[in-house]
Amino acid sequence: MVEAIGNTTKIENKMINLVYYIIFPGFLFTAVVGLLSYWVDRKVTARVQWRVGPPWWQNFADFVKLLYKETIIPKGSSKITFLLAPIFGLSAVTIVSTLLWRTMIDNNSTFIGDWIVVIYLLTIPSMSVIIGGFASKNPLASLGASREMKLILAYELPFILACLVPVIQSGGALKLGEILKYQMNNGIIFGSLSGIIAFIVGILCMQAKLTLVPFDIPEAEQEIMAGPYIEYSGPPLGIFKLTRQMMLFVLPIFLTVIFLGGITFSGWHILWGILKYVALLVIIILIKNTNV
Repeated sequence: MVEAIGNTTKIENKMINLVYYIIFPGFLFTAVVGLLSYWVDRKVTARVQWRVGPPWWQNFADFVKLLYKETIIPKGSSKITFLLAPIFGLSAVTIVSTLLWRTMIDNNSTFIGDWIVVIYLLTIPSMSVIIGGFASKNPLASLGASREMKLILAYELPFILACLVPVIQSGGALKLGEILKYQMNNGIIFGSLSGIIAFIVGILCMQAKLTLVPFDIPEAEQEIMAGPYIEYSGPPLGIFKLTRQMMLFVLPIFLTVIFLGGITFSGWHILWGILKYVALLVIIILIKNTNV
């Protein structure tokens, strides 16, 4: 009887974890908010350029359209690697989003070293772009992939050093939950001089991670068109685009967690947390639109 109850509990826990990763706060939630975040990007960009901009559902329609398009695999490419590369990036972003939101919902649900895991997983989307570009065997895609690699070498160390500031200030805590607890008791990391400097560095590195202007050399349209994505079409291209849009949601949330105290799920604090994310998103968009 006890064994049966134990097995039932294990099954229930697995089902709960499955819901976490697939629905909320995992893939489905992150995808929807990511698509809406990209709509905000397009809408603000349009306003800056004195245009109206697309409706809120446009990105959803574009993604669904790509799912119904034909997947063309270039001749001579590494087929399996070419098709798996987008999935690696999407999986990494989903896991990061799940870890961040579970931490904000329950500070005690974290594990030692989850900060390191998040930093590591946030590099995988860029690595998947590099792998996909080289796997296509297209000269322009390979050029874009090599530029992506150089970009990673340029921004990854400053990004890690910036993210280390909250760890140091919180007494060497490598758990996201402990960093949040420290900020609840002592004020946000952004409130200190070192926190402000690290936060600014983090924003600039985030621009590079998202390959937004002025860090868009991997897919410089005036030179190499779509760069690493040039040979992608149909669902694989849709997954790459969706991953990038999800990153537009996940990266600001990560900076919000380690520098601005995250989102507290109680009363008006929820609204305040959302405003912090939206403000950071708008800053990213304005930086993109104020660079040539």
